[in-house]
Amino acid sequence: MSNTDLEIVVEDPTAPDDESPSVVSRRTIEIAVALLLLVLAAVLAHDNWKTGIEWDSTGPQPGYFPFYLSVILGGASLYGLISAVFAKGAKAETFVTRAQLRRVLLVFVPTALFCLATQFLGIYVASLALIAGFMRFIGKIAWWKSLLTAIVFTAIMFVTFDVAFDVIMPKGPLERALGR
Repeated sequence: MSNTDLEIVVEDPTAPDDESPSVVSRRTIEIAVALLLLVLAAVLAHDNWKTGIEWDSTGPQPGYFPFYLSVILGGASLYGLISAVFAKGAKAETFVTRAQLRRVLLVFVPTALFCLATQFLGIYVASLALIAGFMRFIGKIAWWKSLLTAIVFTAIMFVTFDVAFDVIMPKGPLERALGR
């Protein structure tokens, strides 16, 4: 056996369990997304129709092209909806398992909270909390390393954006207290 035939397999001890129960089926997600896009297409079509979808003496009105794009989106969504609803022999394929959803939410929820916290605490304090939190709770890295990394990274961000390039970033009470 040559060295090129060897395969290195690394197991991820935190990988989702293959036996985890299904949360939602693929068909359900396809129907939900098709309905959501169909509603979006209808809203866009109505709004562009109000803007104007005719040709006038100078050419197309502002809503002409967006209206027809929304009609195409609506048609594609309707096709997807009909295909998903009337699929023959469609077995209940799993879209996401409970373990997979848990892993996605471990990243999504803190990121959503980061976006909210940025509005009240500013981007630097919120970034420090997000980085330290991810490193500690998801990466299982020691608190002191997590905090040190978050502080250093946030300081580099501050110097780069606020001091060197004078970019306007969302500020919080800490920056205002420091006169920034």
